[in-house]
Amino acid sequence: MKKNRSTNSNQLLMTMLKGRTFIVLILLIIFFSIAKSNFLSPTTLTMVAKHVALYGILALGMTFVIITGGIDLSVGSVVGLIGMLAGGLIQEGLTVKFAGVTLYFSVPAIVILMLLTGCLIGVINGLIVTKLNVAPFIATLGTMYICRGFANLRSGGATFSDIGGYEGLGNTGFKILGSDIASVPTGVYIFVVLAVISVVLLKKMSFGWYVLAVGGNEKSARLSGIKADKIKILVYVISGFCAAWVGMINTAQLSAAHPKSGDGWEMNAIAATVLGGTSMAGGSGTILGTVVGAFVIGVINDGMTMCGVSEFWQKVIRGLVIILAVVIDQTQRNMEAKMALQARNENK
Repeated sequence: MKKNRSTNSNQLLMTMLKGRTFIVLILLIIFFSIAKSNFLSPTTLTMVAKHVALYGILALGMTFVIITGGIDLSVGSVVGLIGMLAGGLIQEGLTVKFAGVTLYFSVPAIVILMLLTGCLIGVINGLIVTKLNVAPFIATLGTMYICRGFANLRSGGATFSDIGGYEGLGNTGFKILGSDIASVPTGVYIFVVLAVISVVLLKKMSFGWYVLAVGGNEKSARLSGIKADKIKILVYVISGFCAAWVGMINTAQLSAAHPKSGDGWEMNAIAATVLGGTSMAGGSGTILGTVVGAFVIGVINDGMTMCGVSEFWQKVIRGLVIILAVVIDQTQRNMEAKMALQARNENK
């Protein structure tokens, strides 16, 4: 009887641990709606949705990276760099000095160029990690500073304040990425599409199985014929691709490009990913969990801002949230291992 009670309590605790992110989200919404009567107003919800979409898109790419046992600290700086590059192309065009001409690109062309740039940064990160055997933390820390430096160099630290484009040059329409469609921010639609694609990649395609296998046990994955280096490079490409989208959406929402945009956002992406149940040790993670984690981070950030919490205290709280999420994840993994051992002993 005692054994059954203990087993039932362990199973209940495990269920609560697995659903912890959703439970926290509900509690946060209740708390902030009580603390601020206008928290659930359409205006506030739209603002939260915009931020959730930005953090969520970054977190989608981060999920693939962390599942393989890596990390990408460069995504926040990529957001700033992509914004500056896109803003520069719209406002100043691309000057070809030897030909003495300035080229202006259409908005679809700019979007494609920015996405390719994000993917290229991902390839560089992946190659540094796989071919040069540099630890992911160090490799992406380096590219983080490089991208932030280039973002400032693009304009000497100044802001591109006019990204509306010019009708005569055919480069108008970029601001649609930051506008609303049917009262829903465009970024939310992009987030949903990318989340669906991510689910398909991770759960319905062999690529997802390879990602999980590399993160679970890279040596075994290599022995089974999986090209681990290729998979690692591809997950960084996905991360760079997602960061490029965020850079463009954020620039369009602000109607300006600033070199410091995205500063520290890599922490929001990591927090959302870990809160969603993706293990920092690699080998496990879900897109749905990451999406819920992004909502938690968005609600926490905007809720604290509305309640007048100091920006400095917000950073402290975000740091504590990351630590707590990792501790809970480790606790869950230990409990799963313990329950699996008990089950094997009972079957003997």
